[in-house]
Amino acid sequence: MNSVPRTRTRVEVRIVVLLLILSSVACDAKLPWFEFLSASEKSSSKKPVNDANSNDSFDSSASVDQLVEQELAAAQAIGRPQPRVGMAYIPAGALVVGTSVGQLPRRPDRELAGEQVMLEGFFIDRFAYPNEEGGIPTTNVSQKEAERLCERQEKRLCSELEGERACKGPEKHAYEYGDTDDALVCKTGSKAHLRPSGYHVACQSDYGIHDLHGGSFEWTSSNYARGLSDNQRVIRGGDSPEGAVVGRCANLEARSAEERDGSLGFRCCAGSENKEKVELEMTSRPSLLPRAKFNVDLEKALLLALPDDVRKTLRAAGPISRQRVWFWHPVANEELLLSALCGRGMPRPIGPRCGLLVAAKEDGKVRALAWISSGRWVAQLHQRRGVHDLWLVGGDERGGLKRPMTYFYGDVLIGEQSRGRTGKK
Repeated sequence: MNSVPRTRTRVEVRIVVLLLILSSVACDAKLPWFEFLSASEKSSSKKPVNDANSNDSFDSSASVDQLVEQELAAAQAIGRPQPRVGMAYIPAGALVVGTSVGQLPRRPDRELAGEQVMLEGFFIDRFAYPNEEGGIPTTNVSQKEAERLCERQEKRLCSELEGERACKGPEKHAYEYGDTDDALVCKTGSKAHLRPSGYHVACQSDYGIHDLHGGSFEWTSSNYARGLSDNQRVIRGGDSPEGAVVGRCANLEARSAEERDGSLGFRCCAGSENKEKVELEMTSRPSLLPRAKFNVDLEKALLLALPDDVRKTLRAAGPISRQRVWFWHPVANEELLLSALCGRGMPRPIGPRCGLLVAAKEDGKVRALAWISSGRWVAQLHQRRGVHDLWLVGGDERGGLKRPMTYFYGDVLIGEQSRGRTGKK
């Protein structure tokens, strides 16, 4: 009578272990486990199987522990580590770190420009600690306290690059769900806050890692090697009103290792820690640097970068000529090219037409970011509130006019035109 429940137990354990293995293997194949199983069955059906010697034959005399060992051995035989409950395995592979040149938004003062590194395979919790679907993440812990909690489970904190790879997935997406911002997927765009793990089902990477953005920030094991003190650490995830920026897989922030906050938690990894580290040199220069002119090749490239409709408008007023130029350094590691251009030579009522071209030099090429008309006056620039903000000053028959310019994570936003003083003293 006891043999029936014992056999049932063996079968149940075997099924559980098999599902763990299939889920882990199917993760790399980017298939649901049941589709992966179906594909495996079709493949195996093409080969003759000797039932007498098959490893899949069920040994009714084997103990539960022996069954588990058999299945774990099978996982190792196909070149994968033993599966871990509640964790996803991220296979060894390439990670494109940071944000590639020309991709927006980006933060050049803290992100690499799309450099490729190779990472070894590792495990990562599917949810923030305590790694429970429907549970509330643990927050208000320092980095050291987070490390100790992971160590109690024979795990460790993830490095910043491991977190980025788990988020970008095998296709190296900008966001965990794709390459275009969609605030509805992870409910990003507000202040970082606590919420139940797994509540937003679609908010997961292709590796099946949940809630990497939209909730609380997470500690990593990495130093913030970007020009700040050695006590600063990298945190990832979280949220802010600028959700399209903070919600990217490449985004990161700096926090003191001793800081505790209700919106700062952590997630654990396992396996040998990847030793690859980010060390980003900071290049800072005066915010607005006027120059008499750019070099000849650069000025030609700027004229070629003019939008066709702008070029047509300026030429209608006469030959296009450069009037003034500036380098703009709104953040470290960022340099924008500003060129005041005018089309002049035609008599009234056409008269001169002028404006400011804002451009970036990327991989040896010049890319136009914005064109701002300054009316009939040669464009002039004034600092506004800080290094990110400028006033463009111009004018027409009615007098002076101004427009605000704001640097926004690799792009430039242009405000409404108005008249009056710029407020510069």
